[in-house]
Amino acid sequence: QVQLVESGGGLVQAGGSLRLSCAASGPTFSRSAVGWFRRAPGQDREWLGSISRNSERIYYKDSVKGRFTISRENTKNTAYLQMNSLDPEDTAVYYCAADPDCSGWGCPWPYWGRGTRVTVSS
Repeated sequence: QVQLVESGGGLVQAGGSLRLSCAASGPTFSRSAVGWFRRAPGQDREWLGSISRNSERIYYKDSVKGRFTISRENTKNTAYLQMNSLDPEDTAVYYCAADPDCSGWGCPWPYWGRGTRVTVSS
């Protein structure tokens, strides 16, 4: 079991940056891939990227590549999503997910946090 709590969301102006955190509890976080997702108002949930258990593989959706950076610190049981050059279209609820049985690509993501809201003003 992995329990996840996202934090770091809030209101930011266009062009600004935010770093989201995904704090995990449970013994399997360090063995789990972590994915980041978002759901914008009226839209489907969107995968943004994911990171393997030892950070040796990191994948990004093309539309956020170069603006968003995923990292993790297994000693702190925490993963991060650094978001730069934010645009009002990045307004969404952001979620992290974990999968202890997957490398980070195409995972079923059985464990989810409750999300943190990001609002980007123009």
